Amino acid sequence: MPRSLDLTVASDLENLATIAEFVTLAAQRLGLDEQQAFEVQMAVDEACANIIQHAYGPGVHGDIYLRCTTEGDDFLVIIRDHGRAFDPSQVSDPDLTCALEDRQIGGLGLFFMRKLMDRVEFCFGAAGNELRMYKRRRR
Repeated sequence: MPRSLDLTVASDLENLATIAEFVTLAAQRLGLDEQQAFEVQMAVDEACANIIQHAYGPGVHGDIYLRCTTEGDDFLVIIRDHGRAFDPSQVSDPDLTCALEDRQIGGLGLFFMRKLMDRVEFCFGAAGNELRMYKRRRR
């Protein structure tokens, strides 16, 4: 069985289905159960949609590189892009206590990624942006 699986796609919302299929298959092949694979797929979908819409932006095309691998007991998804950098410390937690009609549209992507995954790490530099998301494999 492969230790890691890789995919590179253009930053287009139409590719989210391809990414979802890839991540789900990789998660199952690398030891996650169906529920965990679903949670990883949802977190990756949020991350990639944010890359397409915010890091690259409308009309700007670039690549999104994904690697699914294992690291110890963790399933690891690495996502790289060359869009605008993003500082997660500047994003406040959403107010989930206010009425639905009073909530701001959007802004839940990072919140969902952190809730669905065991660890989320961002790195930005000359080589581009890198997001690492970890999910502990059940034994």
